[in-house]
Amino acid sequence: MVRSFYGITLPNGLMLGTSQYPSPAVLSRSFRESGAGVATVSLRRESAQAAGQSFWKLVRELDVMILPNTAGCHTAREAVTTAKMAREVFDTSWIKLEVIGNADNLQPDIFQLVEAARILSAEDFQVFPYTTDDLIVGERLLDAGCKVLMPYGAPIGSGRGLINEYALRAMRAEFPDIPLVIDAGIGLPSHATRAMELGYDAVLVNSSVARSDDPPAMACAMMKAIEAGKLGAQAGPIAARDMAEPSTPVIGKAFLS
Repeated sequence: MVRSFYGITLPNGLMLGTSQYPSPAVLSRSFRESGAGVATVSLRRESAQAAGQSFWKLVRELDVMILPNTAGCHTAREAVTTAKMAREVFDTSWIKLEVIGNADNLQPDIFQLVEAARILSAEDFQVFPYTTDDLIVGERLLDAGCKVLMPYGAPIGSGRGLINEYALRAMRAEFPDIPLVIDAGIGLPSHATRAMELGYDAVLVNSSVARSDDPPAMACAMMKAIEAGKLGAQAGPIAARDMAEPSTPVIGKAFLS
């Protein structure tokens, strides 16, 4: 099943962040190698200064969908204000909504998150909420007007992969028609593959690419891993078994007396 993001179908399931790269040139090469159709951008990277304007020029030249985020916000009010500023700067109604509640694991404040999502959806924003893997929170966000959910795989920047596959499988089963994105925690291409095998529509990665020894190579690896996971899920994998099952039929086998 191909699920669109507010009516937009992406070229592949990779969304790529734009921070922490060693240079603008490396960032550009990473996007070219990945084929990613979405770039996440923090408003805090944009300013009236020359550096901010140069960064915005670079992002526009990537020729991808821009997904501004409200990174660093801790209240609904702060997130809503940042989102409104981002819409003016980046000329898009897409917004990745982050409302951080814990300074150590950067877990979202779900109460402030739902409130901000409701306000922004009412003002015609197309909200991509960074959330937990809790089904009730997912329901509340959908009720607030979101048409996409972005549960984390693990804490931001941790690279630990999918630490609660049970919850992520349950979310996919509970919301079969909703586009789901694993946002945060992806550290290896194999993590991205597993996310797609679970039926997710995309993964959003930043640190695992930007902070690797070779960002363009890692970006390419993530793209190929996502494609492998997607094709594997579509092909219909066999069920896991506790016992062996012979792959060679025994019919016609010669028996010695």
